[in-house]
Amino acid sequence: MKTIIIIGGSKGIGNAILENSLSNHKVINISRTSPPQEHANLTHITCDVLKDDLPVIEAADALVYCPGSINLKPISRLSLDDFREDFEINVMGAVKAIQQYLPSLKKGSMPSILLFSTVAAKLGMPFHASIATAKSGIEGLVKSLGAELAPTIRINAIAPTVTNTDLASKLLRNEKMIDAMTERHPLKKFLNPIEVASMADFLLSEKSASISGQVFEMDCGIVTFKI
Repeated sequence: MKTIIIIGGSKGIGNAILENSLSNHKVINISRTSPPQEHANLTHITCDVLKDDLPVIEAADALVYCPGSINLKPISRLSLDDFREDFEINVMGAVKAIQQYLPSLKKGSMPSILLFSTVAAKLGMPFHASIATAKSGIEGLVKSLGAELAPTIRINAIAPTVTNTDLASKLLRNEKMIDAMTERHPLKKFLNPIEVASMADFLLSEKSASISGQVFEMDCGIVTFKI
């Protein structure tokens, strides 16, 4: 049974990863709000990763950093503070968590770190300047730390397309928008959180022991195919 630290496991993709992990692993969730689940394998610690000191955890086998943002505006309406806020949430929070828990992970069994990017870091899309900039930082962090932490700790990232979560609700707020989003993807679908959680489970497991420094596009074909 692994000990998995999840930052931001109360909602969305983070909660799907939490739910998917509870039956086989000890999960320590760190977020501002409690997750809806209760389980003998779940420990919740209320904490704002950007403002509070992260709790001390003696040993862990995996760290998953889930907080993110979708701040879609034209560049003329994005303030410098918008860029700073997106960078803080997506990159600096991840760096803070990694620095805090590196000693804990080094005590773990085949330890690994999982971060999150976005398809917008590869596919140029209007109104994504701030989030694409931040998530490109995540991809650079994965590459750099993959080399730096080898062979002790693996680190990878998932770059999902639109996923049916509260964070993406503005993009999927009516049937017309859902149909348009479905049609836009070559596989004629977008993601459900459990699909991302299943990929996370693989990347945190011994099955991916030879994989580090990689960014996995879960894109429903939108980055990869032109059909």
